[in-house]
Amino acid sequence: MAYNYYALLNIEVFNNSGQDYLTALIMVFAGIIVLKLVKNVVLLRMKKIAKKTSTDIDDFVVNMLNQLHWPLYFLISVYIALQFLVLPGIVQKIFNYALLIGVMYYIVKAITAVFDYGTAKIIRKREESEKEHEAHVIKTLASIVKGVVWAVAILMVLSNLGFNVTTLVAGLGIGGLAIAFAFQKILEDIFSSISIYFDKPFQVGDFIIVGKHLGVVKKIGIKSTRIQALQGEEIVISNRELTSTRIQNFKQMEKRRIVFGFGVTYDTTNAKLKKAVEIVNDVVKKAKLAELDRVHFKEFGDFSLNFEVVYYLKSKEYNDYMDTQQEINLGLKEAFEKEKIEFAFPTQTVLLSK
Repeated sequence: MAYNYYALLNIEVFNNSGQDYLTALIMVFAGIIVLKLVKNVVLLRMKKIAKKTSTDIDDFVVNMLNQLHWPLYFLISVYIALQFLVLPGIVQKIFNYALLIGVMYYIVKAITAVFDYGTAKIIRKREESEKEHEAHVIKTLASIVKGVVWAVAILMVLSNLGFNVTTLVAGLGIGGLAIAFAFQKILEDIFSSISIYFDKPFQVGDFIIVGKHLGVVKKIGIKSTRIQALQGEEIVISNRELTSTRIQNFKQMEKRRIVFGFGVTYDTTNAKLKKAVEIVNDVVKKAKLAELDRVHFKEFGDFSLNFEVVYYLKSKEYNDYMDTQQEINLGLKEAFEKEKIEFAFPTQTVLLSK
């Protein structure tokens, strides 16, 4: 029995004795055990630190370390053990490539985990502040970035394995163009949604006018935006259309400029015309939200003497505008009736001559 044992230790394969292989095997197991112990010791210390801190960064690091499993320990241990053996080039390459793939896999997982950690915090804040559109956009961007990271990692591995990455990328580019062409409209809406997120031409709750449609923005999605019209119905507009047309956003308006006119009859005297200007001044200035800009006897109309009034409304709300304008209109009518100044209405005088 002892003879067979020593015979096995002295046998040579690929210029390595049985003892060399046994030593390498022991190094593999020892490496796995050591790496596992190091991980456990580090985790134990990290968990103790995490309990004493209020931040969740250390919890994230602990979770990342927990993701390291025995396949990585095995690959590292085998790689180290093989340095003490003389093996054919093909065998050495196989183990080197396996280690490369394993290490690259864990590196990409670490990068995507860090990215997920950061985006999750941002998304949580957006959802708490009811900015669902921004949360959707961030999720979409995160998925795209992670896809790019994985693609780059795969290309790096293939390049190290000896593949012609340039030809592969060119082929993928042609395929990507075909896919992009097939999903052109959908992709345009998605990228338009991303453009809305970064440019912020409007947000949920803003009152906007898009073409002939007007209303309050209720939801901004990945593909479309929903607007609650003044009549009550919901209008769905594609994001692609919103980024390619003119939008009026009244939420950003600090003051509203109001221009309105009225006419009085031609038999109104100059004194009463001057009085009309004074009345308009007084009535507009009494309105709580109105800030008078000017009052002018503007023109001689077809059937009336026309005035133009300009004032600023110290509010961006449409209901405040209508309430103020109503207050001014009622005030003008009451004051004109007292002064016997008549508002004009369409009339036509026919002169007959013999």
